[in-house]
Amino acid sequence: VGCPNKIKPTGDQSPRICPRCHNGEFYRAASMFAAKSRTWFEFCFVPLIPLQSKDVWMCGICHLQTVMQPGWAPPIAGPGHGYQPTYIQSG
Repeated sequence: VGCPNKIKPTGDQSPRICPRCHNGEFYRAASMFAAKSRTWFEFCFVPLIPLQSKDVWMCGICHLQTVMQPGWAPPIAGPGHGYQPTYIQSG
């Protein structure tokens, strides 16, 4: 008997920058994604009854989970993002 969370990617899957670990700002792969988090009542490892559901932003690297709020989303990783060593940058 238990009540674990199950997380499934949903909606907009544009690559986004995590506000905690900044993955996507300094590295080539952005890690934040939209997901639905559901809490289930399980018996013998079989999910039986959904207890709670919420839309969240989730980081696949540092596992930050934040509830989606109207008017806020992590910044989208653009072409200027990614790790660029100083010896490669032109200036």
